[in-house]
Amino acid sequence: MIRKHSFRGVMAGFATSALALAVSAQAFAGTVTTDGADIVVKTKGGLEVGTTDKAFSFKIGGRIQADADSFDGFYTKNGNRADESYLRRARLEISGVAYTDWSYTFARNFGDTGTKDNWNEASISYDGWKPVQISVGRINPTFGLEEAVSSKWITAIERSAIYDLAPWLNSHEDGEGIRLRSTFADMFHAEVGGYRQDGNQDEDGQNNTTFVARGVFAPIVQDKQVLHFGLNYATREVEAGFSDSIKSRLSVRGTSEDTINGNRGTFGGAKLDGTDQAWGAEAAYMMGPFSIQGEYLTRTADGDAVANGNDNDLEASGYNVQVAYTLTGESRSYKLDGGKFDKIKPSDKKLGAWEVFYRYDDITVDESAIAPSNAGLLGLTFDTAEASAQTHTVGVNWYVNEAVKISANYLNTSVDDIVNANGDDDGDAISLRAQYVF
Repeated sequence: MIRKHSFRGVMAGFATSALALAVSAQAFAGTVTTDGADIVVKTKGGLEVGTTDKAFSFKIGGRIQADADSFDGFYTKNGNRADESYLRRARLEISGVAYTDWSYTFARNFGDTGTKDNWNEASISYDGWKPVQISVGRINPTFGLEEAVSSKWITAIERSAIYDLAPWLNSHEDGEGIRLRSTFADMFHAEVGGYRQDGNQDEDGQNNTTFVARGVFAPIVQDKQVLHFGLNYATREVEAGFSDSIKSRLSVRGTSEDTINGNRGTFGGAKLDGTDQAWGAEAAYMMGPFSIQGEYLTRTADGDAVANGNDNDLEASGYNVQVAYTLTGESRSYKLDGGKFDKIKPSDKKLGAWEVFYRYDDITVDESAIAPSNAGLLGLTFDTAEASAQTHTVGVNWYVNEAVKISANYLNTSVDDIVNANGDDDGDAISLRAQYVF
């Protein structure tokens, strides 16, 4: 009898085995070396095998993030409190080096059901032209400081609402392409990439391309002090009649996970034709356990006057400011390679590290060819509505150890010229997360 095995089944079995192996490896520590001192096996923080000359290596890691949200008011359709619990991310990551100058990364997400494609990254890189690295494949574009930081180590549970103004900037679903990046002179990081756009094709079936660039200047990079500045630019061409709308969760993921009563309001939109571009600026300063950072984003897209029935383009802008303090005295770590903050390592293995923070987000859709959600309830049209939102987030993070992080956030939001179906223009939410990293 011949038995048939599906490719999907084989891959699922492999992923499960690799995940179990990596998680079990977390329980051990130390380094094992062969007789010839050729191979080193590291089991602290995942599983890594590599040669001592660093010509070859293989690492398995990942993250599990279990979330729960409770929200009301504008965050819901009818204004009544709703709640949602879900597996935000269950990601398996495989990376390594081959023949010294070649590297690879594969990242597959088994949670986050809101995306249509769960391959976060699948890329091959050449590192032989130091300090320049060239990568091809599926790559996450990077626009903005919070987007540069891994979801494992962002301060708030969800990133700022300003990224909802132009979700194409950091979309891994449109991420097939090529990227150049470099870190040099101990204070500069730069990257630029061209990425295929999914669903934006011309009449011949050719995909348009998105270009994203980011430059970072960090004149101070020390263990307990960092000064960081960054600029971002992105542009894409869109075909006539390409439809785009600006919807925001206002940093509460449960609003889209809850398909019954969750409200992800439409702040504006348009059918586009021509150039869609965005600019961004970022700055951060860290001194010991204290840090402050902020970002600004503005977007302008050419509207299709014929398809829209009006001459309105699509214009939006937003900014955020965040302050954080580690009560137990630890500093946030920072990586110039990538221009980003990283984990907080607890100095007390029993107490862990405790961090508190506050973030303010402000987004505005200045001009739109499509009226905001339920603007008719306010007697508004696209000619008079200028939808905006202001969100306050306070939270606490407990870094139990280098693998476990527990987070709790409280959010309060208010909106202008946009309401839910019940007429609410404000809302509250509580978000919780338990995270395990290996």
